[in-house]
Amino acid sequence: MSADAGLSFQEHLLELRRRVKYSAIAVLITTIIAFIFHEQVLTLLMQPAQGFTNIPSGKPIYTDLTEFISTAMKASLLVGLFAAMPFVLYQMVLFVSPGLNPSERRYLYALMPAVVLAFIVGAAFGYRVLFPPAIQFLLSFGNDIATPYIRIGNYVGLMISLLLWMGVVFETPIVLFFLSRIGIVSPEQLGRQRRYAIVVAFILGALITPTFDPVNQTIVALPIIVLYEIGIWLAKFGARQRRRQRANEFG
Repeated sequence: MSADAGLSFQEHLLELRRRVKYSAIAVLITTIIAFIFHEQVLTLLMQPAQGFTNIPSGKPIYTDLTEFISTAMKASLLVGLFAAMPFVLYQMVLFVSPGLNPSERRYLYALMPAVVLAFIVGAAFGYRVLFPPAIQFLLSFGNDIATPYIRIGNYVGLMISLLLWMGVVFETPIVLFFLSRIGIVSPEQLGRQRRYAIVVAFILGALITPTFDPVNQTIVALPIIVLYEIGIWLAKFGARQRRRQRANEFG
């Protein structure tokens, strides 16, 4: 709740704890359901690597007794987070919305579906577009010298990291629009920072991509640059709406 409602700092913390508790319960429930179907989840995560003839036995291996179950739990947690995301975002909105004015609150509620959709599109981009060529590169590089036995823990770890990062990156336009709408940033500021954004995009491409291949890194960097440009365009739209609203408020 907000200070406008006359709540103390302790009551703020109690409200935050309540929202976090509800979110944790939702994630726990969806994670348990996902773990029940962990075989299907792992099969889906392994699909981008299917069809590569240089994978011995056609499926990954595990070398520790607990590796497979820990990997299954990690994948189930990822699916649980994905499934619970709309509810978790709703709890976040309920916590921060009292501190916003009615117009900003409406935009925050309206952007929730777009946030979920953008995350799904980003994860799908990583899954369908980025990960297959990355796997092909990793399997082909040095296979004349060493045989690539893929550990399922390592594979799923790379996949989860890639999906999460790409989902977050695809939120960029929505975040820039909302920040411009509430007056924290301006389109002019974002335009002046464009060259730095390009550098950051290639740095993120190097960090997100599980390979040292510049082609795969560029595949990540280019969408980030495009998303930043879309964010600037949306920020202009948000800034115009903000100016129009302020003009109406002050007559």
